[in-house]
Amino acid sequence: MVQLEKFEKYLIEEFYDDYRSGEMSHKTFTRRVAFIMGSMTAAAAAMTLVGCTPEEVPATTDPMPTPSPATSSASEPGSAGTATMAVPNAKSPLSVPEGAAGLMTATVKFDSNGTEISAYLARPEGSQKGPGVLICHENRGLTPHIHDVARRFAKEGYAALALDLLSREGGTANMDPDAVPGALTQAGAQRHVGDFKAAFEYLNGQDFVEDGRIAMIGFCFGGGITWQASTDIQGLKATSAFYGPAPDLAKAPTIKPAVFGVYAENDARITGAMPQFQEALDKTSVKHQLKVYPGVDHAFHNDTSERYVEAQATAAWNDTLAWFKDNV
Repeated sequence: MVQLEKFEKYLIEEFYDDYRSGEMSHKTFTRRVAFIMGSMTAAAAAMTLVGCTPEEVPATTDPMPTPSPATSSASEPGSAGTATMAVPNAKSPLSVPEGAAGLMTATVKFDSNGTEISAYLARPEGSQKGPGVLICHENRGLTPHIHDVARRFAKEGYAALALDLLSREGGTANMDPDAVPGALTQAGAQRHVGDFKAAFEYLNGQDFVEDGRIAMIGFCFGGGITWQASTDIQGLKATSAFYGPAPDLAKAPTIKPAVFGVYAENDARITGAMPQFQEALDKTSVKHQLKVYPGVDHAFHNDTSERYVEAQATAAWNDTLAWFKDNV
């Protein structure tokens, strides 16, 4: 019997929901599960566990999919001379184009346990010091949408650092999009948290960041990593986790920063477990707020997604800014 780890289960269930709703083809669903599980035998077992019918489960003798050549979809738009171009398909009025006045952006690199990690940095122009924020991307990797989120923070006065957690694998832009979630899960949450520890030290050491004034935010898969980081990274002042899997209940007392959890009313697989986590947090001295946004589903903040809802996405963004203002 296949045993699914937390993030394997989280991602496969998410892709199963997308497949069932018609947002993902059966071929793409199968490819992503296969890359996560590492074999067609394990993929078939995992697909059965999440509710696929026998007709939907691939034969265990089917060959493993081969990663396709990378596309340019994850590359930052405007990098080849059109610096004012906005993110493709961005629907949010909060979206900030590359090259926006008053902002500086760059790709930076820092060391994490002997490995060079690449990240996108956006910050206000000038030498004045301000707070910083670490950003953890979704299971799609470091995409133009996450770059845009970094620029939104920079517009609010933050030095925003969005890591590419697939730097060791050659970077998000150089990978088959279907292979990205599998690479992230196989790397393991502890590797990702370790990279954010190194990113914290890097950002905290910059002369444009006020010492110790650093927060962290993550979305979907990145929300789960943000929750994990909240139990492990000393010095974080506040976090905001958007609809990601929470830590084990026993770890609630080990949370270090002030934590804000964003949940979607219609996202039953994540929001359904929120009351137990709320109860566990209420028994601790951890400063926390968990909020359910009505009428929306998983990934409602991503304005390049069909699930984007402007009113609630804007509300969750403003609530996050207020939480960081109060705690960072």
